[in-house]
Amino acid sequence: MSPVEGRQVRSGRPLATADTVEGAGDVLADGADGSHLGDGQLAGGTVGLLVGAAVGLLVGGVFGWAIASARVYGPDPKGVLLFIVDHTWSLLNTVVGAIYLAAHLVFGHSLDRATSQHSCRVNVVEGVSPRYATTIGTVCAGSGPGIQRHEDVHILQARILGPLYIPLVLANYVLFTIAPVWLLYHDHTNAPINRFTRYFEIGVYPHVWNEAIAYRVQGTPPR
Repeated sequence: MSPVEGRQVRSGRPLATADTVEGAGDVLADGADGSHLGDGQLAGGTVGLLVGAAVGLLVGGVFGWAIASARVYGPDPKGVLLFIVDHTWSLLNTVVGAIYLAAHLVFGHSLDRATSQHSCRVNVVEGVSPRYATTIGTVCAGSGPGIQRHEDVHILQARILGPLYIPLVLANYVLFTIAPVWLLYHDHTNAPINRFTRYFEIGVYPHVWNEAIAYRVQGTPPR
């Protein structure tokens, strides 16, 4: 170390250079640009928030109209309790079900008011497929007396597991698709997996935990 460098260290005053001044200018310029970028991000976030709020109000309004017009929840203790559960602990399932209901109504499907009344679920006459009833949250589409108890099991599962229900179902579908352990106990004689489509419809689908439980209550798995 030279004597000059030694004095600089002891004094704690590093000498300013042209590079130091230039670097400070770059920092100031970057700060100015960053402020403009931050303003743009803030504006975009505000627009996104407003759009999300509008969509949420629209979907929520449609769902509110459905449960009110069909008198889904009765005024008895059961109706009040399940209304509270569906809009607190099981709110995620209810929100996804509300979106599902809105999609049905967009495609011209209609509420089954007679079946929905005081049932604590929203029934839609038409289903996604004529072969299957499908329940998401508290919305059940395409059901009938021969399978309604099966669909009610799904509603109960969602109410018990709350925000965990949908992730657990999706995780099981993924697991059984890529790791078909169900092949070890599947009924290959009466429900052979001999086509690619049957792998999912006859194999994965009825073995996923929520369907396996529901089929024990009512219905026969597809063959």
